[in-house]
Amino acid sequence: MTLSNDAAAAAVNRYLALVSDGTADEIAALYAEDATLEDPVGSAVLTGRDAIRAFYGALEGLSITTSLITLRTCAGEAAFHFRVETDTGAGVATMEPLEVMTFASDGKIASMRAWWSDADLVFT
Repeated sequence: MTLSNDAAAAAVNRYLALVSDGTADEIAALYAEDATLEDPVGSAVLTGRDAIRAFYGALEGLSITTSLITLRTCAGEAAFHFRVETDTGAGVATMEPLEVMTFASDGKIASMRAWWSDADLVFT
């Protein structure tokens, strides 16, 4: 069963809210047990909720703000462009990645791929 486009959009919005204010456990809980994460595209693909939890653990304790720029959903999948601003203590790192998510029938993220590179980071 394909996830509805409305449910995919809600999942993206929940993901962005948790990247800003959630814990690694809360973010990882959005993913299916056997989900994959490739962030950025071309890096090693992480598989499974434990590996995904460890990835997001690097964000804990940071001051992060996210804002959705564009979201497209189709056939229960989502492609979106958003801004993420991270206060590093020495300034703010800003980037605007593009991400694509697919979803399992239960609404959990089955895969996430993020398009960005170091050249996309702006420090102020």
